[in-house]
Amino acid sequence: MEVFSPNILKTTLAVVILNIFFSYGMLYFSNFILGIVPSFNLFNSVFAGSLIATILISPISEELIFRGVFLNRLQFIVPAVFAVLISSLLFAALHSFGSIFSAFIFGICIAILYLKTDNIFVAIFAHFLNNLFAEIIVFLDPNKILFTNNSVMMIMSILAIVSFALILVFIVDNLKKLNSNDL
Repeated sequence: MEVFSPNILKTTLAVVILNIFFSYGMLYFSNFILGIVPSFNLFNSVFAGSLIATILISPISEELIFRGVFLNRLQFIVPAVFAVLISSLLFAALHSFGSIFSAFIFGICIAILYLKTDNIFVAIFAHFLNNLFAEIIVFLDPNKILFTNNSVMMIMSILAIVSFALILVFIVDNLKKLNSNDL
């Protein structure tokens, strides 16, 4: 299979776009939780890394570690499906309170893309696109309309739910194929 075939590019783009909407839904949910449970505010600190670290260094280093090393090594110890889940849990553990669950889901999707192509550059590219789109959205929304306008929040929440459903279909379908070695 060609690494950056049109089909892989479409799949990669779909996973990234769906994850962006789902991630914002999870941020809305975590902001809601943080708002009603004040003791969680210690988790609400935001680390503002530079754009270079977020867009370039993180995708390269995290993919080399979590897909390139952990996922590959775990496959020698446990079935591939468990290797995907464990490496994705480890990946998610590095993320902040509001994005742990979406990072776990994204980690699963990236692991599937990696296993489908057997190429770490696809995983790095998807992670790069994800972080780039997220940073562009933050840059284009300096007034935090995505988090302060009720109509926008409602639309984004609906898109998050739909995105989550589509991501789950992608994950379940591909994990079944992975289980049968038909990925």
